Amino acid sequence: MSATLFSFLFAITILTLTPGFDTALVLRTAIAQGWQRAWATALGVTLGCLLWGIAVGLGLGALLMASEIAYNLLKWIGAGWLLYLGIKLLLKPRQQSVETAEQPAQPQGYLACFSRGLMGNLLNPKIGVFYVTFLPQFIPAGASVALWCTLMALTHMLLGLFWNAVLIGGSHYFAGYLRKPTVLKGMDRLTGCVFIGFAAKLALSRR
Repeated sequence: MSATLFSFLFAITILTLTPGFDTALVLRTAIAQGWQRAWATALGVTLGCLLWGIAVGLGLGALLMASEIAYNLLKWIGAGWLLYLGIKLLLKPRQQSVETAEQPAQPQGYLACFSRGLMGNLLNPKIGVFYVTFLPQFIPAGASVALWCTLMALTHMLLGLFWNAVLIGGSHYFAGYLRKPTVLKGMDRLTGCVFIGFAAKLALSRR
């Protein structure tokens, strides 16, 4: 049991530390909109992992493995969402951060930041497929699948929150430079390209 749990913790830690869409989203939000909105985004991202774990535990994740139509539908919706975010950043990059702007035109609310992180995770079917193939390996024989999947996803969520705390805290030290209008504008466009790249990668992916 202890060896199994250690293996799970090691694997899920590597997964958490691997840069991806969620890392880019949280960092960009921290620098452009401040640490509070970044935390709202991080909470949405990590809650998405927990919801995927619960879904897999209840057997819903297996649908993505069994149904090509269900997988492709969610895949294209997710790719479209990432593409929308990327194009929006390319066409309308921020000129100044929320914290330094004297009169922000449309300050983004915490709910919007939370929803963006949550939807970016929930609309990625690869996470569901990963969970449905990854988590069962660490469930003891005869144990409750729903309970263990939920607990493992909760562990993933807590690790994600800890790692996001490191990212958000670290961004504080170089945020002053990165909040310069020209740097912020270029960073938004670079992040937009990253999001479009993730959209293409998801659209071209297979189970």
